[in-house]
Amino acid sequence: MASNPVKAEADASSRYSSEKSDVSNIDIEDPHARKRLERQLLRKLDLRISVLIVIYILNYIDRGNAASARLRGFEEDLGLHGNQFATILAVYFVGYILMQVPSNMLLNYIKKPSLYLPGAMLIWGMISTLTGITKNFAGVLACRFFLGFIEAAFFPGALLLLSKWYKREELGLRTSILFCGLLLSIAFGALIASGILDTMEGVLGHAAWRWLFFIEGAITMAVATAAIFILPDFPENSESWLSPAEKALAIRRMQEDAALLPHYEPMSEYAGFLMAVKDWKVWWLAVTYAGILLSVAFNAYFPTLTSALGYNRTISLVLCAPPSIFVTVASFFHARHSDRTKERFWHISIPFCVAIVGYIIGMATDNVAARYVGLFLVGQAPAGYICFLAWISFVQPFTLYIAINLINSIPEPPAKRAVALGLTSAFAQLGAVGGSYIFPKNWGPSYRTSFGISLGSILPPSTKKLKRKKMLEGRRSLDIVIFSEISADCIADR
Repeated sequence: MASNPVKAEADASSRYSSEKSDVSNIDIEDPHARKRLERQLLRKLDLRISVLIVIYILNYIDRGNAASARLRGFEEDLGLHGNQFATILAVYFVGYILMQVPSNMLLNYIKKPSLYLPGAMLIWGMISTLTGITKNFAGVLACRFFLGFIEAAFFPGALLLLSKWYKREELGLRTSILFCGLLLSIAFGALIASGILDTMEGVLGHAAWRWLFFIEGAITMAVATAAIFILPDFPENSESWLSPAEKALAIRRMQEDAALLPHYEPMSEYAGFLMAVKDWKVWWLAVTYAGILLSVAFNAYFPTLTSALGYNRTISLVLCAPPSIFVTVASFFHARHSDRTKERFWHISIPFCVAIVGYIIGMATDNVAARYVGLFLVGQAPAGYICFLAWISFVQPFTLYIAINLINSIPEPPAKRAVALGLTSAFAQLGAVGGSYIFPKNWGPSYRTSFGISLGSILPPSTKKLKRKKMLEGRRSLDIVIFSEISADCIADR
């Protein structure tokens, strides 16, 4: 006898309601019940938050596709000459700098990252698509400026979203994985570009590089539409996918985590500003970070560097993938080891030393195999870069309480640290702007001068960190003490 579909549906609904009621009735004060519920909450949250990795990959693909397009007539069709290609890369960071802080202010106000971040993604996907119809330098320059202006919403917004859900000891792994999305974007972007540039030339009368922007922009907009239904909002306004007990636990976790933060007497933003600009450590961090960004500028020119090995366009783009995948895996395990050992200095310095060897190889030889090995080595710089970001707790003013399970090197009143971190962020981007100009075509194909500039910019940060380490020896070293230890001391003092 056939079962009654209405009755079956009612039974299923009843079972779901019963299960939901069981979860809702869990006492979060009971340690065993809370632990079980917390695992369930984190599992559901990780599944939703994982879409940030895909968004970050597309964020960097849309940012870096001009470098791939350069191999297929981009400059010639737009009439670019001299430093104009470098300028369209640099102007991206102008928009990026201008929008980072205001964007997080707006996101913190509306409290709807599920709409705000995908909405920004839709807009930058549209701008990326429109780049494919530009006809001259002015048009592509405007597109790149607004692309940076809108893409600036993602990274600080993603950190803000993570800080609203995860405790400090949980953020290390999630942030490392998020950064791996950045590194994978070079590999995926190059592989996608090689397929498009190799097959789409002349289709519907458009150059292949135009199709690169059309297709990658369309992919970005499609993922943005899906992300609207996947990304969570903040705990206090997330009801559709959380039970009442899970929501209560999510809020409680953040309250407990915030209670461990050091207490400082309130001060005005202006007083914090004065403290920050008078502190030499703030400027030391800013100059160091700017030097690091300048030294890793080769990422924006990776297709150019592989094409200098003498292979055709397709092979040159494919050759971008192995170094990127290698550094992604290495950076992940490197960051995790840094977390476990609670050590920062050597985890920052060793990858930079490896990168220095790669820069020297690039300057010293024209041997194809040696230069390609050198690209693997210079690619290790981002591993140190990730640890450096974690070390200085590089976050925006509205996410300054993210400790990423690591040391905040400016453990000062929040008003000062907010200004200090914002100042560090803005100043450091000058390194990225300068890095856009150090790989001109007339310095190729060896790019010895370019590698020399990268080498020169990475040496001062390395020696500064050595000096800083020696200065801190004999007392509590800021670069190896994690934030939780500082919090424990504060609690003990009370």
